[in-house]
Amino acid sequence: MAAELNEAPKMKATLGLTGVTVNAMALIAPGAFLWITFVQQAGYAFPSGMAMWAGIFVALLLAYATAVSYSELAKLYPGAGSSYLFAEQAFLNTTSAYRFARIAKFVIGWASHLYYWVYPGVMVATMGIMIGYIFGNIAPGSINAAVPGPVFMALVAVIFAFAVAWIAFQGVNGSTMVNVAINGIQIIALLFFSALAIAYRLSHPAGAAGLALDANGNSVSAVLSYGMNAATPSHANALSVILPHQFSWVMLQATIAILLLVGFESVTALGEESKNPKRDIPRGVLLSLTIQGLFCYLIEYFAANYFMSSAYSLAAAKGSAAPIGDMMTLVGNALLGGHGQAFMLVEALTVFLALIGTTLSCINTGARVTYAMGRDEEVPEHFGLLHGKNLTPHRAIWTLAIISAVLGAYAALFYFAGGSAPDDKTIASLPHNIWYAIGLGSNASLAAMPNGLLVVTLTSNFGTFLLYGLTNIVCIVAFREHESFHGFKHVVIPVFGAVANFACLAFYIIGPIEGLGSVKEPLLAVAIAVIWGVYGAVYFVRNSKKRGKDTILVAKPA
Repeated sequence: MAAELNEAPKMKATLGLTGVTVNAMALIAPGAFLWITFVQQAGYAFPSGMAMWAGIFVALLLAYATAVSYSELAKLYPGAGSSYLFAEQAFLNTTSAYRFARIAKFVIGWASHLYYWVYPGVMVATMGIMIGYIFGNIAPGSINAAVPGPVFMALVAVIFAFAVAWIAFQGVNGSTMVNVAINGIQIIALLFFSALAIAYRLSHPAGAAGLALDANGNSVSAVLSYGMNAATPSHANALSVILPHQFSWVMLQATIAILLLVGFESVTALGEESKNPKRDIPRGVLLSLTIQGLFCYLIEYFAANYFMSSAYSLAAAKGSAAPIGDMMTLVGNALLGGHGQAFMLVEALTVFLALIGTTLSCINTGARVTYAMGRDEEVPEHFGLLHGKNLTPHRAIWTLAIISAVLGAYAALFYFAGGSAPDDKTIASLPHNIWYAIGLGSNASLAAMPNGLLVVTLTSNFGTFLLYGLTNIVCIVAFREHESFHGFKHVVIPVFGAVANFACLAFYIIGPIEGLGSVKEPLLAVAIAVIWGVYGAVYFVRNSKKRGKDTILVAKPA
């Protein structure tokens, strides 16, 4: 440690516009999220999944408003730390609000950890679920594809967490090259699937013979119908896909959909590694969201929702470990000469790569925010050290790996709890081996428990909404007295962004009160956030006393 302190290594500026953009694109990864969140969107407050596309569109508007705030702040304050840095500088550069600069930056930094430290847990759990689904298709005697073994999925999650942390430990340049390749591959692959899904729907009108999946995952013939009904809800036409249907459905979907879009802000943590941060980082924020969110996601989610029918409806999607994988199998069998499983496996490989990219990008970003706080002694100072050779915040990276492994294992072990609980007949038919030793019981016991992946997802999303809402407020503070103040960019847009983010937070409480969906997961996510906030407040006060720091500044620092 003494050697590291004496060397005082610094990060190197090596990233151009392409580098910062693809690092953000990797975190938004459409290939990964179309696969992993469709089942949550289909099952959360069923049948609110009928408003899935509209929910994503609302989340996209919210994300754009917040992205503009991040882009504007990055022009003023380039450097490592993202919102944490922005909050401190914004308040310090005011006439009177500077007194609250330290409180503001700590609140922002602490809130960002609820997002950056929980989000990778969602990703590693999803990798476990996806590998379980694939392994079940290859070796059905050992693992059921529709209900993969929870122990198997948890083990994969733990291994994946440490493997990605090792890549992050090597440095951001290696991460960037990995992300360039992954982004190109996944965009091409998912757009190809989207084209096939739309072609399948157009060539299979109501009354035509199509394909469905039987209990063993095999394709069987079925007569297709379309429309909203209780048993097999699907969209009657293309317009139905994009309609909101019900306001409450849209808002509920938006609380999940934000998971798809987060990450555009991640490049603002790479200010010290960017060659021209004031120019490239603001552009990278907006470019990444436009390419992945506005272009890729809206096309892919339209195609997947348009594909659904009575043969594979919203109900079937919420009961599968990988509904997008099921859809790929069906369209592949119908349009690619019966090679549905092969097509699904090839596409799954691109999702596998995308999951590496998005988890890697989040760990890189989260570790750098923790590094900035450690450097300021707002969290234990060992987090503010860089590795002497790799110049990476290694202490933060490996801590994040441990947290990701624990959260990922929990989410995977209880993936089939709550609304995803299989019926007793399905449970009885599962293989009897070590992979099913934990995480399954009777349908009644599973249904009474919160869904592990949904709890972790909603907790991460709570942190996201909180961080994004507060950052919009920071943008207002930063430009209120600045010479480049612009009413629309620095008041109207951030006010909309703040209101939209906090409105989504409100639905964590409104939903359960109104009887919309499960009560357990959103309220548990709120409880976790409250506990984290209380612990942060106590830590801040104690740490301030220990280090002799003023919580409210008496004089503006030079």
